[in-house]
Amino acid sequence: MTDRSRLGVATVVVLAMLGSVGYLLSPPSFDPPRLSETMGTLPAQPAAEYRPVPHDGAITTREISVPVKGATLAATIRAPRVPGRHPAVAFVQGSGSGSRQDFTTQATWLAKAGIVTLTYDKRTVGYDFRHRDFGLLADDALRMVQVLRSRGDVDPLRAGLWGVSEGSWVVPIAAAASKEIGFSVLVSSPNVSPVRQVAWALNEQLERLHAPAGVRELLTKAMGGVGFDFLRYDSVPELKRMTQPVLALYGTMDPSIPFVESMQTLTSALTAGDNRDYTIRFLGGADHAMRVNGGPYTRGYLETLANWINGLPGTARPRPATQIAGATPVQRYQASDIPQAPWYAHSAILGLALTLAAVGYVAAPVTEMVVRLRGRGPLTSAGVEVWPAVRRRLRRMAWTGVGLLASVLAFITLIVLFSVNQAGAWPAVLSGWLVVRVLALLMLVQEVTAVAAVATALREGWQPGRWQRYAMAAVLGGTALLLVTGAYYGLFGIPW
Repeated sequence: MTDRSRLGVATVVVLAMLGSVGYLLSPPSFDPPRLSETMGTLPAQPAAEYRPVPHDGAITTREISVPVKGATLAATIRAPRVPGRHPAVAFVQGSGSGSRQDFTTQATWLAKAGIVTLTYDKRTVGYDFRHRDFGLLADDALRMVQVLRSRGDVDPLRAGLWGVSEGSWVVPIAAAASKEIGFSVLVSSPNVSPVRQVAWALNEQLERLHAPAGVRELLTKAMGGVGFDFLRYDSVPELKRMTQPVLALYGTMDPSIPFVESMQTLTSALTAGDNRDYTIRFLGGADHAMRVNGGPYTRGYLETLANWINGLPGTARPRPATQIAGATPVQRYQASDIPQAPWYAHSAILGLALTLAAVGYVAAPVTEMVVRLRGRGPLTSAGVEVWPAVRRRLRRMAWTGVGLLASVLAFITLIVLFSVNQAGAWPAVLSGWLVVRVLALLMLVQEVTAVAAVATALREGWQPGRWQRYAMAAVLGGTALLLVTGAYYGLFGIPW
């Protein structure tokens, strides 16, 4: 058997071993079942709810600063110039660093329709990507309602909260904690744990982009290793404690939340808490922000919101004859938990593995520099310089490893951007996945051939210096660590 044939067999054997190791080390696959229960055809939304609303009244705008726990938040209050007491609403942001400017359009529209509105900047103290204290955010929201209730032009019994997406986990906490909240509006409210919501949205986007099964395995395994406490948050206990009237609005084109299960969880929790004063409407064509493809607000959204708030308490008590109505939603898959990663696949362990691999790659050029400074030239075997050839292999492996890490990060970023912006096409996904898999296989081949070359040279009498041994161990060991890590994430497995 030729040397090339032996290398080919060795590569196939190592590939099979890595595929097996990845299969044995991995948690159960994330494979959400289809949703067996369907909503059926819903009653049409009563026309009176979205009747035209005059929204051309004169308003005043005032910028204020509101002290909250550990911070001071800038806020904007818009109020009708019409004398008297008006209903009022404070807007609670979704995930991320929210600005009060995000709500300028609808806050102005509602103010011109007779409702006092308050928008405020989201806190940065006590809220970041890893740590999210929903209770602290609820305290901020409650403080904003107190500011509204203190105004002479606000009816204190009709001052409430409006929350979207993540804000729909915040609003129930505030509403359950205080009777000062007169009502709650929940827009695109997930009502499942954050990890279930993200996993459902991810699965929907990958289905839309016709992504290979391996892509879903890579992303869900990565999510399973993230140790953020808030990802397992359960909003049901707070929903059960809400006693105020609730208006919940969902869009039938929302790709970010499992809207059927979210609605079912909401109604079950409110009913269990003996709160029957809820109105749920599905708006046709609306996305997560109640817009049509990220453009204008969907037909009837602002009118429904204004008519319901202005009509309180009559629009909520006694409860509406039709509590659930609107366009019929279709949810294909259940919202399922992502399997928890084993201890060796948690984000801290992954970070350690990548750090060790990076240190190994950095150690090689540092070692070479030390060898040169000390005047230790390459030792030879059978009259042929061995170290330069080995050094070239090590350099190529290091560059491939760096390229693989960069391609994985770029690919994940691509998928996230596609999901957030509802954009992208399947050729881009397939191309990115192909690059990742090819680089992983190339790194495997380079590792096998480099180990074979070093072993052959050693058998022929090569005696590398101490620093050369360090360099080889660093790069070969770092690459081996990356190969095992890639195996866990399915880069050498089947299906594609």
